[in-house]
Amino acid sequence: MRQVGGVMALCMFVIAVLFVEGCAVKGWWGSESGQEGPAQEELIKEPPIKEISPEDGQLTDSRTSQAMQSELLSRNDTGLANGTLSDVLFDFDRDTIRADAMRVLEADAKQLQQDRVAGLLLEGRGDEFGTSAYNLVLGERRARNVKSYLQELGLSIDVRTTSYGKDRPLCFEHSGECGQRNRSVHFVVK
Repeated sequence: MRQVGGVMALCMFVIAVLFVEGCAVKGWWGSESGQEGPAQEELIKEPPIKEISPEDGQLTDSRTSQAMQSELLSRNDTGLANGTLSDVLFDFDRDTIRADAMRVLEADAKQLQQDRVAGLLLEGRGDEFGTSAYNLVLGERRARNVKSYLQELGLSIDVRTTSYGKDRPLCFEHSGECGQRNRSVHFVVK
């Protein structure tokens, strides 16, 4: 009888462990680690963009009207009185900071410290390829990576991030150079 009770207890223990593991995987307690907080995985499941079509028939001209261009250009001003800050450029469909962008960030951080800037908004963007939702997520990742690098450089100011994806471009032409300019993080001094 003791053996049956021991086996029964072992079975109950195994079932309890499997239940707890299943709950953690499904996120019933906030995350796989059991801690509360946002999920680590992106909610938007968009496949990565594999190729750029030279003539994408789905591009619209709504953002290239003169009135829209004027409004967007005024919003894209950095707000820095002395000198200018360079945008941080990214490779197509990537959110990792390139080696040349690290040098740009170092120069921007020095400029921000010289001007004693108290607040900064980092605007992540994407190019015209892919969905708006995909580019919003990609732009936010880019902005967060730039913020992290600025903090590693010792910049201790209020830095906030946002993403405009492909919906608020810095450049309006349908060219490779313009696409590169839009795959960026833009600095706005607050």
